[in-house]
Amino acid sequence: MKSGWKWIGIAVVVFMLAACSEQPKPEDTFVSYVDAWESGSYEEMYKLLSEQDKEGMPEEEFIEFYQSNYEEMAMDNLKVTYELPEEEQEYDKESTPSFDFSASMESVGGEVRFDQAANLIYEEGEDSDRWAIEWSPALLFPEMEKGDVVSTEQSDPERGEIFDANGKGLAVKAPVKEIGIVPGVVENEKKLKERLSEILGLSVEDIDSKLNKSWVKDDSFVPLAMVREDDKDRLDAILNSDLPRGYQVNSGKEARIYPLGEAAAHLTGYVGDILADELKEREGQMYTTTSQIGKSGLEEVFEEKLRGVPGVEVLISKEDEEAKNILLAKTPVQDGEDITVTIESNIQRTVFNQMKKESGAASAINPSTGEVKALVSTPSYDPNELSLGLGSDGTTRNKFNKTYSPGSTFKPITASIGLETGAITPGEELTINGREYRADAGYKVVRVPGAAVDNQVDVRDALVRSDNIFFARKAVQIGAETLLEESKQFGFGEDLPFSYPFQSSQVANDGTIEREAMLAATGYGQGQVQMSPLHLAMTYTPFVTGGTLLKPTLLSEEETGQAWHEQVISAETADFITKQLQAVVKDPEGTAHEPVEGLSLAGKTGTAQVQGDGEELQENGWFIGWDTNNKDLLVSMMFENTEGGSHDVVPKVKNVFKKLQ
Repeated sequence: MKSGWKWIGIAVVVFMLAACSEQPKPEDTFVSYVDAWESGSYEEMYKLLSEQDKEGMPEEEFIEFYQSNYEEMAMDNLKVTYELPEEEQEYDKESTPSFDFSASMESVGGEVRFDQAANLIYEEGEDSDRWAIEWSPALLFPEMEKGDVVSTEQSDPERGEIFDANGKGLAVKAPVKEIGIVPGVVENEKKLKERLSEILGLSVEDIDSKLNKSWVKDDSFVPLAMVREDDKDRLDAILNSDLPRGYQVNSGKEARIYPLGEAAAHLTGYVGDILADELKEREGQMYTTTSQIGKSGLEEVFEEKLRGVPGVEVLISKEDEEAKNILLAKTPVQDGEDITVTIESNIQRTVFNQMKKESGAASAINPSTGEVKALVSTPSYDPNELSLGLGSDGTTRNKFNKTYSPGSTFKPITASIGLETGAITPGEELTINGREYRADAGYKVVRVPGAAVDNQVDVRDALVRSDNIFFARKAVQIGAETLLEESKQFGFGEDLPFSYPFQSSQVANDGTIEREAMLAATGYGQGQVQMSPLHLAMTYTPFVTGGTLLKPTLLSEEETGQAWHEQVISAETADFITKQLQAVVKDPEGTAHEPVEGLSLAGKTGTAQVQGDGEELQENGWFIGWDTNNKDLLVSMMFENTEGGSHDVVPKVKNVFKKLQ
C-alpha cells in the first residue's frame, strides 16, 4: 500500500515540474522581440506587444512607424545587446519585469547609440497565457514620444574651385545679382516677361514655368536667373531701363562662374541643377532635388572631389512646436577640395582664339614634362550662361577627347619604327616616278604634287615633302606584325594614362592588318589609324626627350616627366627625326615652310580624307609643332572639313607661338 502511494507522489511531482516548465517566461518574450527587431521583422515584433498597446496602434501603423523613421535616417547594421539574469527568476502575475539593453545602429548622420529598458506584463488568454511587451515610442529612441518623428537636415558643402597652373580661376565662385519677379506687385505682366526674356535669354514659357510652381505666392520672390556683377550690359538693361514694376534684383549672392568662358568650356564643363535620372543614378550619395552637379568637363570628372561631403543631422522632431528637437547623430560638413591643373589660361585662350571660327580640336603640352597646357574644342559655348540659368542654345560636342584619322602627322611614327627596325636607313633612296604608285597587290597610292619633284626619295625628302608613296612602301617593308607591335610602344592599343577620359587611339580596328593595301595606307596615317590630338602630341615627346614617351599630366599634384614607355626610340633616331621636322618648317620644299622669326619650330602637317556626313569625302587638316629651343610648348591642332587641308591649320599654330613669345 505504501508503495502505491509512493508512485502516485512521484507522478504528481513530475506533473507539477512539467507544468512549471511549460509556464511562459518574460525572458523568452524579450529575446524574441529583440531578434525580430534586429532582423526587421516588424510583424513579429507587433505580435509580442500587449493587447492594450495593440489597441492604441494598429499593426499597419506600427510597421509604418518603424519603416518610415528608419528609412528617413538610412538606418543600417542594428545591433542590440543585453544580459539576462544568470539565475532563473520567479515571477508572479503581478510582476512587471524589466530588461536593460543597449542599441547601436548606423545612420546617414553617423552612429546612434542608446540604453533603454523593455518592460513586460503578464496577460491571460483564452488559449494560453503570455508575457507581453509594454510598448511606447521610447523603445525606438528613449527621447521619443507619441507624435514625434525622425527627420534629417542636410548642410551642403562649399564646392571646391578649379585653378590653372598659375593660380588663375577656371571655375570659381563670384558675386552675382539674382534677378526675379514678385508676382503680387507686377503691373504690366506681359511687357515685363517679354523684356526680361530678351535680357536674360529666357523664353516667356521658361519664365511662366518658374512663376507657376506650387510654392509661389503673391509675395514670393521667384528667382529667374543670376547675372555676373561684371556683366554690365545685362545689369544696365535691367537697372537703367523702363522695365515695368514687379522685378527684383537681389545682391549678396555668389555663384559658379567660368572666367575663360567659351575658351575653356569643354575643358571646365559646368554645373547645373540635378535632373531626376541623375538623382536616381546617385541614390544613396546624399544628393537632393535642390543639388547642383557637374554636368561635363572637369566639373563632372572631379565631381566627388569638388562637391565635398554634405553635413547631416539626424533629429527627433518633436510634435510640440515649442519643444526643442533632439539630436541623435551628426556628420559635419566637409567642403569640397580645390583642384589645380597644369592648364595655363593664356595658352588655353590663345589656342582657342586661333580656332574659334573653325570646327576642330587641339591640345598643347610641355613636351619636356608631359604637362598639358591647353585642351580646346570648337565650336564652343558659354558655360556661364548654363550655370547661371541664363538662356542658352546648350552645349556643343567635345572634340578634343575624341579620335580622328591623323593623316601625315603619323608619318614620323612610321619613320621612327622603320629606323629602329632597319627597314629605313638615313640617306637610302627609293625610286618613285610620278605622282601615282600602283602596287602588284592591286592598290594605288597617290602623292601630293609637292612630293613629286624628285624621283629619288629618302626619308628626309619623304618627311619634308610628306610623300605618301614612300611611307606606304616602307610600311609594307616593315610588315604588319612588326608595325603593330612597335606601335604599342607609342601607346596604341591602350588607354591614355590621363585623369580626363579620352577615347583610345588605334592603328587598326581589331588590332590586325590583313590586307597590304590597308598596311600601305596605315604607313601614311590613313587606313584605320585613329588618334586624339593629345595622344598625337604625346607620341612626339620622344623626339624631345631623346626617346622616352611621356605620360600626360593634368593635375598639378602629379609628378611630371613620368615615362609612359621608356626609350621607345634611340636618342639618335629622336635627333634625326627632329632635324627633318625642323626642315618641314625651314626648307622651301617643306609642307609648313615659312619659319617664325625668333623661334625654331619643328613640325609636321597632315591632311586626312574621311567620310563626311553625306556620301562625299571631306578633308581634315592637321599641324603639330614645337619650339625646339625652349622645348616647353608643343601644339597639336586639327580642323574638320577644311578646303585647304593642313594649309589652313599651319598659320594658326604658328600664330599661337608668335603670340606667346
